[in-house]
Amino acid sequence: MKQTRLVKILAAGVACGAAVGIALAQETTTTTTTRDPVTGTTTTASATTSTAGTIATYTPDSDYFTFRTAPNVAPVRYYYTRDTTILDPEGRTVSWSAIRPDAPATIYYTNVGDRVVVRRVVLSQPAPVYKKETTTTTTTTRP
Repeated sequence: MKQTRLVKILAAGVACGAAVGIALAQETTTTTTTRDPVTGTTTTASATTSTAGTIATYTPDSDYFTFRTAPNVAPVRYYYTRDTTILDPEGRTVSWSAIRPDAPATIYYTNVGDRVVVRRVVLSQPAPVYKKETTTTTTTTRP
């Protein structure tokens, strides 16, 4: 009986630890809408939410990529626009060709309607650099 109680307590502790880890991995934001009573204008401010994980799939011709926050979690579809920027770990802008499946990254996104739109992707590892070298050999013959 004491072993069963101990197992239940340990299982509850592990579940709480996992819940806290997931909660800390995602930052939450709020959208604030204010109305100026004098002018009648409405101002809406929203902050961006971020989460860390790995890119599961990316197809250059589509308008989304899938992102996984943990290895045992199903990937979620995140949409991107022309305004989405890709940054390397040093903060320099890189091209979309730096996106690779299983690349660790942090994404910053907002909810637009029923879509999750990515504003910025920060890669955790530098993008590989491929250098193409060519060698030209010139042969001349003397008369």
